[in-house]
Amino acid sequence: MKGLLGLFLFTGFLQFAQAVVPVVKVDGSSTVFPIAEAVAEEFQNEKRGQVRVTVGISGTGGGFKKFCRGETDIQNASRPIQVEELANCKKASIRFFEIPIAYDATVVVVNPKNDWLQNISIEDLKKMWEPGAQGKIMTWDQVNAAWPKEKLKLYGAGSDSGTFDYFTEAIVGKAKSSRGDYSASENDNTLVTGISGDKFSLGYLPLAYYEENKSKLKVVGVINPNLKKPVSPSRATVESGDYAPLSRPVFIYVSETAMKKPEVREFVEFTNKNLAKIVPMVKYVPLPEKIYEISREHIKKNKLGTSFGGHSSMGLKMDQLMNREKKL
Repeated sequence: MKGLLGLFLFTGFLQFAQAVVPVVKVDGSSTVFPIAEAVAEEFQNEKRGQVRVTVGISGTGGGFKKFCRGETDIQNASRPIQVEELANCKKASIRFFEIPIAYDATVVVVNPKNDWLQNISIEDLKKMWEPGAQGKIMTWDQVNAAWPKEKLKLYGAGSDSGTFDYFTEAIVGKAKSSRGDYSASENDNTLVTGISGDKFSLGYLPLAYYEENKSKLKVVGVINPNLKKPVSPSRATVESGDYAPLSRPVFIYVSETAMKKPEVREFVEFTNKNLAKIVPMVKYVPLPEKIYEISREHIKKNKLGTSFGGHSSMGLKMDQLMNREKKL
């Protein structure tokens, strides 16, 4: 009887100990997820179970809805916070730190059996993806007469994704402006599966997901309108700004209230300290150390808000990002 009582008490103690372990709640962009997951794993290993970090994938838009309701501590975002989201956060008295963590590129990919497309212009991408193309541009040759008269199957990010917002603004000229008759998903692995299984498909997804699936996909060079030549996505072309307009910074947003929790502040400081090492491990482009230093200063001096004014910025180079952050 005593043995059973002891076991009961010990089990209760374990449950209590697990219940009081502080949790850092992270959600948002699927693009930023690989970085957040890698940082969370390293942090939890270092803390040896003293802190738990949960990382969800609601998409950038879906994540901001939760963040601006105060449901999460940290928001992963593959684009800056937008005007409507700023208004929602303000209504709920959610003030925040904006922290750039890496550079990402949105890549255009096709099936490896595609033997007619090596490079593509912004104009041809717009013909495929603009709202007016819905129900009208249905075959490859309708975009370019030199391409086959075969059904054009398109794959792209879902409407809650920051990648969707960024791609539509960069290609069509207006965020969220897209044809609706395409295979959409916030899960980039779903897009990889679809494109790799259809010879006549084309889609877009983050560079890191292409890097992980090179054997299943073929990358297409995008013609830089200023350079007037095709540029393939890579760390070098993202750093130089040549892969434009489809490269952009990605962020985390941390609420001021959450930052007052010791476990959240420690996790954010750990993140900032280790990004230069972890970001390239998961196939993203790290920012110059100076930008990470600026973020540390913002946290130290409690500099809140966004340097983007509720709007995205196309083809933003690293030095331009640095200047924005300095002026925050």
